[in-house]
Amino acid sequence: MNTADAKRVLETALICAAQPMPLRDLRVLFDDALGADTIKDMLAALQQEWTLRGVELVQVASGWRFQSRPEMREYLDRLHPEKPPRYTRATLETLAIIAYRQPVTRGDIEDIRGVTVNSLIVKQLEDRGWVEVIGHRETVGRPALFATTRQFLDDLGLQSLEQLPELDSPAQQGALLDVLQEELPVADEAQQGLPMAEAAVLSEEARPGDAVADLPASTTDGAGHADDGIHS
Repeated sequence: MNTADAKRVLETALICAAQPMPLRDLRVLFDDALGADTIKDMLAALQQEWTLRGVELVQVASGWRFQSRPEMREYLDRLHPEKPPRYTRATLETLAIIAYRQPVTRGDIEDIRGVTVNSLIVKQLEDRGWVEVIGHRETVGRPALFATTRQFLDDLGLQSLEQLPELDSPAQQGALLDVLQEELPVADEAQQGLPMAEAAVLSEEARPGDAVADLPASTTDGAGHADDGIHS
């Protein structure tokens, strides 16, 4: 098989894939006859070939995928003008704390936010596939330790936690919530054809006087008010 045919196989598989494809799966397409470096070179070539199109080839935490470019969002949103459900501010702040301070317990989250965390919020984030229990802290009660998942990074279009924006000021903290609002998909959004995080996101609008939680800026290298977590 020549390079042109191999690139066509890669392109077709990636376009038809419902989820990002890791390098090991891409090698299976060729019965491991092509090495990882060769496939990476072809992926880079495909990225270049799609440069001027409305769709781009990107690498995220779980692998490679095609997705629409950010500048296409304005037009794609017109296909779904209905107002989607939106996540509450409490939900997004909880998710941000887990992302930046993981692994954390529910008690850690409550200490940072200064309010009780509704168990429905944590369950909602687990159901979305954005957080998971990775262990238990060896202390009284052995509370669960929460961390973000590869799916969380995929939905933000990131390869690793190191690509999360820095949080050195309240303005940057607010910008982070805006990023989560814009990038994370609606729960039941179809991921067919080109799997993209194209839904409008899902955050409660800031209420007058409602401040962003004080989110610590530290990250790891790992891949109150009762609030229901979702509003219509």
